[in-house]
Amino acid sequence: MKEQHSKNTENTEFITLSRSDYESLLLECKSNEILVEKESELQAEVLYLKQELDKLKRMIFGAKSERFIPTDSSQLALGLEGVELKEKEPETQTLSYTRNKPKKTEVPGHSRMPLPAHLPREEHVIEPEENVEGGKKIGEEITEILDYKPGKLFVQRYIRPKYVLPEDKGIVIGQLPSLPISRGNAGKGLLAHIIVSKFVDHIPFYRQVQQFKREGVVLPESTMNGWFSATCRLLSPLYEKLKIEVLKSDYLMADETPIPVLTEDKPGATHKGYIWVYYDPLRRMVLFDYRKSRSREGPNEILKDFHGKLQTDGYEAYTIFEKQNGITLLACMAHARRKFKEASDNDKIRAEHMLGLMQDLYAIERKAREADMSHEERYALRQKESLTILREMENWMKENIIQVLPKSAIGKAIAYTLKLWHRLIRYAEDGKCEIDNNLIENAIRPVALGRKNYLFAGSHEGAERAALVYTFMGCCKMNQVEPFSWLSDTLSRLPDMKISRIGELLPTNWSTIPAAVEI
Repeated sequence: MKEQHSKNTENTEFITLSRSDYESLLLECKSNEILVEKESELQAEVLYLKQELDKLKRMIFGAKSERFIPTDSSQLALGLEGVELKEKEPETQTLSYTRNKPKKTEVPGHSRMPLPAHLPREEHVIEPEENVEGGKKIGEEITEILDYKPGKLFVQRYIRPKYVLPEDKGIVIGQLPSLPISRGNAGKGLLAHIIVSKFVDHIPFYRQVQQFKREGVVLPESTMNGWFSATCRLLSPLYEKLKIEVLKSDYLMADETPIPVLTEDKPGATHKGYIWVYYDPLRRMVLFDYRKSRSREGPNEILKDFHGKLQTDGYEAYTIFEKQNGITLLACMAHARRKFKEASDNDKIRAEHMLGLMQDLYAIERKAREADMSHEERYALRQKESLTILREMENWMKENIIQVLPKSAIGKAIAYTLKLWHRLIRYAEDGKCEIDNNLIENAIRPVALGRKNYLFAGSHEGAERAALVYTFMGCCKMNQVEPFSWLSDTLSRLPDMKISRIGELLPTNWSTIPAAVEI
């Protein structure tokens, strides 16, 4: 044993390091680890920047549709490689027959839909140029032409004679009807036209000023703004009534959108305010509420007495409602789908797998909608068909999240969806709830269109007035109420309406005009 030990000792070389050399070696190892870690961070950053660049290119040059069309691999491999295809020589055949020559007939005119019956008619009788004296009328040809006359301004002149009553009983005069603007000279029709033109047709006030100038009427923009402010003050009680009605619902959707606002705090620049939108899909009522910021103070104040289901996107401001008694949060599947759509360039196989499963969920919703199912029937359908797909999605995401980079597009998509998963699946627990928030996003669209035309609100008060008008115009649209007819009628009745009956003027309670006829 001693001999063996001595032989091993003789063959072993011992390297002795000084303390300084040992510390240098440790520092070198540490720096290598730091470099490896730094390289990993830089690779992740490069991947992130590539994803952002691809996203920017899609926003500028790409299609805006989020529709998913799955790739069918079977269409790419038909097993025809190396097969020579020879064209078959056509067979010839000689045919001969005799037929009667058809008589010439007049080509019938193009069939058109009848013009809407509710439109007024101007009749023009055109007699023949020939002398028809002694002739007998056997009928008439009627041709209807759809025409248009530009809107014309006119003046309503109220003449109120004054009378002195006998026996010194005083002076009497006819009572002037209530006007939308007290001591103003703008009628209900003009006010309704100005507001609908801006907030429905997206024609800013300064463009309307130019239109009126072509009619020979000079209306300063400041006058138009004053009329608009006074009209909104008149509509304020009706707005408060609608707010109460919306918040009575037990199922709301919520979202927010920015609106630039001019303020004295930022001379030469705009303040980024936000319009928060709350939508009741069951009663088709929408509420727009302006706030100076995107903080949670806005929804906290509006929804302080709300009880029911609240469906939102993944914005953190809504998270506080998870802890609020009486409120159950639902998430939006369309927002999750958008994340995987954006990740399709990063990891096509994984992204398309999830998009395919989401497409199956939406097919179930389409089936329920086309069959016009009740809430109970839709709930039963989801329990039978949707839950299986939802479980498969959850298991797949839990398996794959540990296989992808956290900062990659697919990693972010999976993490976003898993974080909100308990809220995303709640729609399957109630047949009256929707799978996504798309209905409220449709309601917000007029604000986005308006921003492109009038660019900004002139003040915070102006943004509040815009939210008020968007509320009523949105309700009119959802209930198929013609906005000009509703607003002009409401402005004429509102000054004399008792506050207890003001709800009768809400668009949801107002009768509609005849439905539009396709021409």
